[in-house]
Amino acid sequence: MELTITTLALLVLTPLLVWRIYTRIKSRMTRQRSIVSRHYTGVLVFGAMILVPAAQLLGNPYNLAALLAGAAGGIGYGVWGLKLSRFEATQQGYWYTPNARLGIVMAMILVARLLYYGIEIYANQGKDIPTPQLTESPLTMLCVGLTAGYFGCYSAGLLRWRRRMRKEIDAP
Repeated sequence: MELTITTLALLVLTPLLVWRIYTRIKSRMTRQRSIVSRHYTGVLVFGAMILVPAAQLLGNPYNLAALLAGAAGGIGYGVWGLKLSRFEATQQGYWYTPNARLGIVMAMILVARLLYYGIEIYANQGKDIPTPQLTESPLTMLCVGLTAGYFGCYSAGLLRWRRRMRKEIDAP
């Protein structure tokens, strides 16, 4: 990779980008109002993050196994994350506080892998190397599965908690 002005700019701006993403994710790991539609959206989006690549990987069992192993690990971490979370039912509504460290780590795993993917694409510019697809790397599939499994499981757990709160209200 040649050391051009563009390359130098990317080398300087990448840590700023990572820091900005980190602070944005960190700001979302505080006490939050529980909104059911957001939880459903989380289940759908993160479920799709597993199902769409899985459908593409049916002919590639190694990468499919990496995706599914990551999803299984993410679900395990999601269950653990729900146990570490604080849930509140107040007069103003339902609130939850996720475990910040676990949520940040799960999100940053995917961010780091996608950043590496972007650097790889940049480094191969102008060469006759085809741009790799995200589903071609078992490590990328592991990271996608881990992150999607965690946040999908977490969203499903929040829905389960809200359903349980609703049953308690409806009980005579």
